[in-house]
Amino acid sequence: MWQPEPGWQPLPGGTGTSTLGVWRARLGGQEVVVKRLLAPAADDPAALSQQRHAAYWRREADAATSGLLDATPGLRMPTTAVEEDADGITLVQESVADARNTGLFVARALGRFAASDVRAPWLASDQLRDRVLRVERYGGWRTLARTPVADVAEHLWTRRGSLLDSLDALPQVLQHGDPVPGNLPGRHDADVVALDWGTLGTGPVGGDLGYYLLSARESLEPLLEAYVGGLAGPPSEAVRREAAHGARVTAVLTALNRAEWALARVAGGEGALAGKYRHPAVAPHLQALQRQFPLIEDLLGSARNH
Repeated sequence: MWQPEPGWQPLPGGTGTSTLGVWRARLGGQEVVVKRLLAPAADDPAALSQQRHAAYWRREADAATSGLLDATPGLRMPTTAVEEDADGITLVQESVADARNTGLFVARALGRFAASDVRAPWLASDQLRDRVLRVERYGGWRTLARTPVADVAEHLWTRRGSLLDSLDALPQVLQHGDPVPGNLPGRHDADVVALDWGTLGTGPVGGDLGYYLLSARESLEPLLEAYVGGLAGPPSEAVRREAAHGARVTAVLTALNRAEWALARVAGGEGALAGKYRHPAVAPHLQALQRQFPLIEDLLGSARNH
């Protein structure tokens, strides 16, 4: 059975459904990061073996061996060696230094990456729809219904189908799928050297920007201008409008999903729910949701106009 070597340093947040762990190590005199992916067992969810599902277990390994991301504009994958055995896959990746990329630099890089023509059978699709459906199976935003945002959450939950359909109607572009700052640390000339490619796929124009917005310091407007400037072709008002809608809907639905998930985890404990808003596992998600209130107002306003 595969085991990490003695002396490897585990990195936080490195475990998941298909990820045994992530370690910092020194191999052959070089600083590297080692990630271990576990092959699905017979009783694991079927989604882990479905190439187009966001949870597909071996997507990052397939991306590395394909070479498709070695020099994509905007975002690129660091040098990665892939070793496969009967139980899973080991990824050995060059260590990426933190370049302290600014939000505007990242947003433009996301736009340039979105304009890339990368095609493969294992690219994820319908990522946001799958996440909303998972919440739906657990009863929707039930915990948010006990908070001051209950009316807004109920209205947007009722409209979730039409909002997701509106994303499907937008141009579908290449997206990283999990563009949080921790996954976008490095820089190579005008490109970001990005990590954690497990959700690489296609999605609505502006979708990656909406995910990034949840943890960015900047507001949507300056990030949107940078993102649109990175897309192929001359910027136009129509393209800007499409990217803004993709970012807005993605950010709002994702923020509500994350807030529901965080609150639901602590809701069963002692005390009133309002007393748990400052819980360290909850507060960051509520703060991210609060920052999206202007976008929520925009979505509510567009609903009233239609």
